[in-house]
Amino acid sequence: MNEQCKSDNKVSNWCVVSMASIPLVMTLGNSMLIPVLPIFESKVGISSFQTSMIITSYSIASIFLIPVAGYLSDRFGRKIVIIPSLILALIGGLVAGYASWKINEPFTWIIIGRVLQGIGAAGAAPIILPLVGDLYKDDDEKTSSCLGIIETSNTFGKVLSPILGALFAAFLWYLPFFSISFFSLISILLVLFFIKAPKQKEEPVELKIFLKKTKKIFTNEGKWIFTVFTVGIFAMYVLFAVLFFLSDILEKTHNLYGVKKGFVLAIPLLALCISSFITGRKIKGDLKLMKKIIMFSLLAIAASVSFVGFASDRLIMLLVVTSLLGLSIGALLPTLDAIITENIEKEERGTISSFYSSSRFIGVAAGPPLVSIFMKNFLNGSFIAAGIIALVVLGMVFMFIKTEEKPQLEEATL
Repeated sequence: MNEQCKSDNKVSNWCVVSMASIPLVMTLGNSMLIPVLPIFESKVGISSFQTSMIITSYSIASIFLIPVAGYLSDRFGRKIVIIPSLILALIGGLVAGYASWKINEPFTWIIIGRVLQGIGAAGAAPIILPLVGDLYKDDDEKTSSCLGIIETSNTFGKVLSPILGALFAAFLWYLPFFSISFFSLISILLVLFFIKAPKQKEEPVELKIFLKKTKKIFTNEGKWIFTVFTVGIFAMYVLFAVLFFLSDILEKTHNLYGVKKGFVLAIPLLALCISSFITGRKIKGDLKLMKKIIMFSLLAIAASVSFVGFASDRLIMLLVVTSLLGLSIGALLPTLDAIITENIEKEERGTISSFYSSSRFIGVAAGPPLVSIFMKNFLNGSFIAAGIIALVVLGMVFMFIKTEEKPQLEEATL
């Protein structure tokens, strides 16, 4: 296991696998719980809204700490931030699992464990984006391809999640919590042995200068950056809102439980995974193509999400609509990753990409609790509203993401 991650400007396959393991583990850490949330609701004796907090607490912790992790990774190195973060994710799984196993009213301790996992997620998965940019330097085609693999790992985790979550819960309802710790341990070992990040050749900037430089970046390039952030927030909101809704409706309306329900939930996520993989291989740093993919995907999201509520009573139609939604979101995610990573200078890459990752978690956090409220009285209206928002966001992309030249960040001199 002495293979170096970077040698003569080449990145080893094991290094790519190690990087891909991190978003896979972090995705399992969140999405694996979605199919078993109704079981938690029953076993712990909590409401649907409280159940949604098991997902949201993880995401809220990540929202606030991801930018901090990005700055620390720019200053001290990517690997130094990633490994302790994965250890925290491991501990969080143990806390939530043990509380569910041994404590009579475990909800508070489950939330504490989930917050610890969220902190771990904040310092692990988002740092992979700038790390990929560091390893491939100015090779946009290889960067796009690797980011496609990373995002596919993320989406593949979403495919596995409902199946594994349901399978583990069939043995012990709290086993999914412990499994997160096990997967985190595997990722820790892979990172330790196979990732060797490039050494920093220059001293990192001081915090005061860093803050001024970051402010200047957002001032000068804010329109296209915030547009990308908005698309990321919206895509993850729709994804997790629909997944939470599906997890509930498959049991209550279609009488699907356990592993069978997990396989059905995996169908739209498989579409998302395939779309993400293909898109990552095709974009190759082509900004014009990226903008077209984003706009077409948002149009497809607007069309499909509007019909989710109307199709809820017909399983086949529901799966067709949600699979189209999965294809659309799958095309968006690696494209957004590539735009952010390829068009930001190395010195600011960790910070800006971390703000982007943080923004995505806003959507993850908002989706389950909002749809738990809307399901009672405003189900169809809420999904139609999401379709209208998709068209508004599409307009933002058309106006603010320019393709005449790369939206390269200007040198922020002070």
